[in-house]
Amino acid sequence: MVKRNLFSLFSGAGGMDEGFRLEGGFNLLAANDVKSDASETYRRNFKHSLMDLDKLPRRSALSASSPTYFEGDVDKIDFNSLDVDEVDVIVGGPPCQDFSLVRGPTSERQGVTVTRGRLYSHFMRSLAHLQPKMVVFENVPGLRSANGGSAYATIKNDFSQLSKRYGEIGNGLGNGLHTSSKNYTLLYSKILDPTYIGVPQRRLRLIIIGIREDLITGGQCQKEKMECIIDRILSGTNKCFSKYPLTPIEVFTGKTLSDLEDDYCNAMEAYSGCADQVGTEAALRWKQEMDAYPVDLWKDYARLCNNGIDEAERRKAMKEHKRILRDLGYWNRNLSDVSFKDGTNEIRKESSSVSQRLYMIPPDKNHMFVKGTKWNVEGRNMSLVYRRLHPLKPSPTIVAYGGGGTWGYHYSRDRGKLTNRERARLQTFPDKFGFYGKDQEVRAQIGEAVPCILGREIAKTIKDVINISSA
Repeated sequence: MVKRNLFSLFSGAGGMDEGFRLEGGFNLLAANDVKSDASETYRRNFKHSLMDLDKLPRRSALSASSPTYFEGDVDKIDFNSLDVDEVDVIVGGPPCQDFSLVRGPTSERQGVTVTRGRLYSHFMRSLAHLQPKMVVFENVPGLRSANGGSAYATIKNDFSQLSKRYGEIGNGLGNGLHTSSKNYTLLYSKILDPTYIGVPQRRLRLIIIGIREDLITGGQCQKEKMECIIDRILSGTNKCFSKYPLTPIEVFTGKTLSDLEDDYCNAMEAYSGCADQVGTEAALRWKQEMDAYPVDLWKDYARLCNNGIDEAERRKAMKEHKRILRDLGYWNRNLSDVSFKDGTNEIRKESSSVSQRLYMIPPDKNHMFVKGTKWNVEGRNMSLVYRRLHPLKPSPTIVAYGGGGTWGYHYSRDRGKLTNRERARLQTFPDKFGFYGKDQEVRAQIGEAVPCILGREIAKTIKDVINISSA
């Protein structure tokens, strides 16, 4: 089987790239990021040689003839001087803080202005010089609304008119203006919910997939066939995850829900009486809900996920859940019984005040549950603050940074913040994937990553589309 060459930018620790490796059929040719701790994690897992761009003379010749991780600012990569074979696909998500909806009102989200973001422009520079067959661009959903939608429109037009617009995009970047740039036809540009394809985390992402326009030789019919394939795979058609999502309790215990009735009931019943102790309106509403719906795994799963109760469909779904657990090395590996050489499963001790607060917050609730009590949190309004996971609902987004209760918290009453390995499982990193760096650095590596299962499904679309283009 012919392997396709992958060039990865803004790679971090390699969540997207691990997905391509899980799918197979790709040669992970080169990667790049500016962070040394992430580059060490990537290097050790993918066995790439490390090239420190800061220690090289500017614009020196670069070789990626063997797998290489270029550590340093992307503007130091001279794509003209790269010793590489033909690049089939470039993947990347330029750092997106300016596009993020959590930054506040539109006036605070600069997005891509008339001059465009510098890192985004370097991503487009890689396309102009390497001219891959396909491109994958991922970002936060807020990119679509940044600058009143003008940022998103600019990016789409840049892909489709790169031969005309690169002079403007590359202005001031150096590395030549590459007058023979080719255009890219966008086959997919949607906000994707990865729970539909087996990720136990509701982490919406904007995914853009394009193909070099000269590779569409069969006209509109061929283009529509490519679009249908991508949409079918990334929407989870013919899978059960949209109705029966994979859950935190499954990825933490390494079992499917079929074997977790006792674990679930024990976890939920441990909170009996906490509402009376807290006494807030939120607590009393939760108590009424619990009284109305006595703890029952399958009924609660159906109610929380709106999936009804169809026994045959449910059995099929659990087979799909088991397949994911096996693929990632989680099957029959309960994290409570496993230690990791990288230390990622060590439970960090909480302060007494935090432990007491969390003891009063049940699954799927946050600091608002104890607002106005002695466990109150002052000056915090974000919903993720001291938010516990629910064992039967996909996790909220695993964030990379932040203090004051932003780590994500276990559903078990005697537990506090998630371990980094629990966070990694919610991001679908295989257990064999090791992390290197300080605790906070590893947290950032995991939180900034693309879920590996999402990367795997994207890789499937790339293989299928390239095969159609060369048929």
